[in-house]
Amino acid sequence: MDTPTALGEFLRTRRAQLQPEDVGLPSHGTRRRVPGLRREELALLAGVSITYYTHLEQGQSTNASDSVLDALARALRLTPDEHAHLLNLARPPRAKRAQSPRPEYARETTRRLIGSMPQVPAVVLDGRNNVLAWNPLGHALLAGHLDFASPQDPAVRPNLTRMLFLDPHTRELYTDWKNEARVALAALRLVAGRNPEDRALAELIGSLMLQSPDFATLWSKHPVRDCTVGTKTLHHPVVGPLTLDFENLHLADGTNHRMLLYSAPEGSPSDAALHMLASLTAGAVGGPVRETPKPASADADAGAGGGGDR
Repeated sequence: MDTPTALGEFLRTRRAQLQPEDVGLPSHGTRRRVPGLRREELALLAGVSITYYTHLEQGQSTNASDSVLDALARALRLTPDEHAHLLNLARPPRAKRAQSPRPEYARETTRRLIGSMPQVPAVVLDGRNNVLAWNPLGHALLAGHLDFASPQDPAVRPNLTRMLFLDPHTRELYTDWKNEARVALAALRLVAGRNPEDRALAELIGSLMLQSPDFATLWSKHPVRDCTVGTKTLHHPVVGPLTLDFENLHLADGTNHRMLLYSAPEGSPSDAALHMLASLTAGAVGGPVRETPKPASADADAGAGGGGDR
């Protein structure tokens, strides 16, 4: 990801969302060539020179102070997540020599843990939303049309973001697909800002830009939002409507992996539907979740790559 370019695009999109009257400036009733605030108006609000702000938006300045960035965040009325994203874009890490990312694998103990929770849909993800493992109920809930063993092979491993935009089954699974897509892409933007040198993440974004017009349109708007907990409304092809709470639990093992877990209030229709799906799934996959054969160095390399929340 071209961080200076991304910084400029982010500032322009947020500037375009504000009108002079929104921030207490006179509009003078003149027709504007571009929507939103002009550069000089934002610079005035933030207390910086128009030349300095122009250089920042054009990617020609990479040493903005905390006070300047905080002032811009206030002037643009950024959310806390957007403010953090601004800081990530304005303070990119020192460039490193690009290296081919090595496949990641869920630890055996993590796989055993999710396998011991037959009534809880559970999925293990890496920082790019690649599925590293899932238990039978997690598989049945999100991707029963795929091979249960597919996360074991990096060549065919499912990616939840790719599935959301390119897989018809996944698109039909979400009752409000447009909102789900916005939230997922906003979380991916935050991850990309934290990991500008992640080549595999950049390749994922690039391929989705080419293959999905919906993704390209949403990406151009620069949505930013963290998404670690929340609620999803699904229409499952087997058990019907589901309203499920979800949580992303980051593993404290340095891998940047996380467990995505789903639940429903006890006694609710969605809880009953989950129990029905669990009973239909029991024994269908066959046997406990086992360790995936992998190269001897895989455990040591498990932490390579990007990170973040969906």
